[in-house]
Amino acid sequence: MTKLTNNITTFILAPLSKQVSYNQCSLQAKFQLCSYTHLTSRITMMKTAITELFGIEKPIILPGMSWISVPELVAAVSNAGGLGILATGPLSKNETREAIRKIRELTDKPFGIGVTLMMPGAKENAKVALEERVPVINFSLGKGDWLVEAAKAYGGKVIATVVTQKHALAAQKSGVDALLVTGHEAAAHGGEVTSLCLVPSIVDIVDIPVIAAGGFADGRGLIAALALGAEGVAMGSRFATSKESPLHQHVKDTVVEKDVEQTIYSKNFDGLYARVMKAPMAEKATRRPMNFFMATIKSFKAAKMVDMPLWKLLLGLLSQFDKIKMLSLFGAATEKLEAATIHGDLDHGVQFIGQSQGLIQEIESVQTLMDNMMAQATEVHLRIGSITPD
Repeated sequence: MTKLTNNITTFILAPLSKQVSYNQCSLQAKFQLCSYTHLTSRITMMKTAITELFGIEKPIILPGMSWISVPELVAAVSNAGGLGILATGPLSKNETREAIRKIRELTDKPFGIGVTLMMPGAKENAKVALEERVPVINFSLGKGDWLVEAAKAYGGKVIATVVTQKHALAAQKSGVDALLVTGHEAAAHGGEVTSLCLVPSIVDIVDIPVIAAGGFADGRGLIAALALGAEGVAMGSRFATSKESPLHQHVKDTVVEKDVEQTIYSKNFDGLYARVMKAPMAEKATRRPMNFFMATIKSFKAAKMVDMPLWKLLLGLLSQFDKIKMLSLFGAATEKLEAATIHGDLDHGVQFIGQSQGLIQEIESVQTLMDNMMAQATEVHLRIGSITPD
């Protein structure tokens, strides 16, 4: 059974056993209130398949976000009972190793690292994570069979980020332990289908736990995700605007001011469909794709950033133009992402953000926002549990 517990309150949200899958349970069973002694009691722990899998207290995940999911934020989330995932996209293999060791200085709780396998340097960073025996590895945009095999050799767990049913089934077949299912509402590279439809459609066809991402920012979203069959949520935009996040203060303040509809979803920014904050440079950067000449110039900067040898880049331009073009778009996007994320310049920079920005009303510490989230989850659970058929 999936239990939410503290020292004076016990709730049962959903059956969860190896014999009965979550999505096979009735909605009534998922929200059956078994007992409570005080309606204002705050849930401090929530037991789901995800918390059991990773050894955490709350089914809340910090996804890897470049320049944001740094060791300090990763550790803050893990120390608060969730699972923090380090972003390795901008890091060299040496920087990745240093970051992993820094996290271990800041927390003794489980944590993970994220790797986008199609990007240069990702494989090298993943190998570092394996050498360092990181508890959880989250990969996306590539085949992670070798990662799964290597991680499981030391007892590590692997999450695959997916946006379609096809990729979900392929990831399950490769042996991953869980799926991070990213809906249309998400920051950066969410899918074409909204979380409301995508999450249950994937829950219905897989036998491993699902983490819902895209549009989740509070306790209401957590309970909604559980109702959809997920076993936890990932919240990028919400954690990006926490006090511990290195995101520039101007951008955090702007997120609080923005509404849910003030984002742009386009393929023109970095070559993949991505959601960004609606701001002056974002509107310009998503208007049309980069031309070949500019793409080639930008590819040199991108290659330098990830320590790719010049000869390899030139060979790639001749033999694998599509991949090198993607690298160039990545390089161009990096400049603008750094301008916004690090320097707070939304006139010249672009910020990945999800539609959940409209749900973010204040900037709180990680511990406070997670405590408030669990308190709201308690209230929503009790309210739903009190609904009875006529």
